[in-house]
Amino acid sequence: MSERFQQLRQLEALLFAAAEPQSPKALAQALGLDSGIEALLEELAGHYANRGVNLVQAGDAYAFRTAADLAHLFTREERQQRRLSRAAVETLAVVAYHQPVTRAEIEEIRGVALSKGTLDVLLEAGWIKPGHRRETPGRPVTWLTTPAFLDHFGLADLGSLPGAEELQAAGLLDSRPAITALSERGLLGPAAANDSGEAEDIAEADPLDEDFGEDLVPALDPEDAVAEEEAPDASGSAAARR
Repeated sequence: MSERFQQLRQLEALLFAAAEPQSPKALAQALGLDSGIEALLEELAGHYANRGVNLVQAGDAYAFRTAADLAHLFTREERQQRRLSRAAVETLAVVAYHQPVTRAEIEEIRGVALSKGTLDVLLEAGWIKPGHRRETPGRPVTWLTTPAFLDHFGLADLGSLPGAEELQAAGLLDSRPAITALSERGLLGPAAANDSGEAEDIAEADPLDEDFGEDLVPALDPEDAVAEEEAPDASGSAAARR
């Protein structure tokens, strides 16, 4: 048995037994290798390319996952839907697309104050983590997505996130002016616009929107879901109209 073949077998065993995706550095340390781990991973991925299980990359880590075209074999007849709140889904999207981002920046982008419970839910799901502190007054913590976020949503890296055109095609991004879109959705009160056409009274949408993010949910018990109570940002609604 050649040394190369033995290394592939050992790498395969390590990845098969791992509960979470493994980084090349951790795998190299386990195998006692100083270099060449990337080539081994590429070769092993090639061996599994047409199998029922594939070696996939999630961020900077690797794991065995069921081939995508066989997912229907694992579909249950009865499925219990457990959702994140709308606010949590929106917050996760802001972190994913704008990271590293601070709590204040999340509030500015969403246009509403953010309750602590929202970040707690995303932390418990393992989808976000604290990053470096900003070198600004107060040194606020920044937030980043995790490899678990990429793994859950089947993304190789952050570059795989859908762009604006894909989101519009899926009906998740409204191309109409914000004032028009919000009015038609019933999110603006009677004093929604002044003479200049700017929104003033914007009511926050139901934090547990039944039609939003149906598939973007972690395995959390209903008791763990946090429906946050949000208030319009005192700085105005300019960010909400983006």
